[in-house]
Amino acid sequence: MLLLNIDHVPGKEIEALGIVKGTVVQSKNFGKDFMAGMKTLVGGEIAGYTEMLNEARQIATKRMVDEAQALGADAVVNVRYGSSSVMQGAAEVVAYGTAVKLK
Repeated sequence: MLLLNIDHVPGKEIEALGIVKGTVVQSKNFGKDFMAGMKTLVGGEIAGYTEMLNEARQIATKRMVDEAQALGADAVVNVRYGSSSVMQGAAEVVAYGTAVKLK
């Protein structure tokens, strides 16, 4: 599945099939969340949260691709990601775009 963050596929005509999305709410376990809290005292990257968000993006992207494949799409254009905090230590990540068929 071709994923692009532009609104077309260079050199190809496309037929829009519809909006597709994938979403996930991901959290860290208490131990890692506690250690992340301690890290805020000294500064620097909180690797546990970086890993959590990377994993969440991968899951959301796969769900979006699965939805596009169900529509018979060859590609998803204008792919975007969004995230929001749901509660302390948990985040929602959404991936969305337009499923297209290449002509």
